[in-house]
Amino acid sequence: MEKIKVGDTYTFEVKYHQKDVETFAEISGDNNPIHINQEYAKNTPFGQCIVHGFFAGAVFSRVFGTEWPGEGTIYMMQEMSFRAPVFVEKEYKACFKVLEVNDQKHRGTIECILQDEEGKQAIIGKAMLMHKERF
Repeated sequence: MEKIKVGDTYTFEVKYHQKDVETFAEISGDNNPIHINQEYAKNTPFGQCIVHGFFAGAVFSRVFGTEWPGEGTIYMMQEMSFRAPVFVEKEYKACFKVLEVNDQKHRGTIECILQDEEGKQAIIGKAMLMHKERF
């Protein structure tokens, strides 16, 4: 297995669906109508329903646990700043860049960005991961 090093990048394409947003609302208990009620959302500054921030940001966990670094990843910390709304049925890209690696502790600090097709950043953040083989 190849070691991940400072400067390495990874991207993952994602699209959110309204039925998944509704499932997240049910599971999390966050039933804010801005996420699940089209009539309500029409009268907000966004003009339509938006994806829960933590559901949108869950793509970071998905990638870390299954794609890159993948199985065996221990998720230690995540910072997120919500910069723009995330909408259903729109294409997004999760972009990752390794900022720091601690070989002795097998840890990496990763920049995490969720952006739309035009490059507008919806979420920016940083994560710390541990992976015995990859860092």
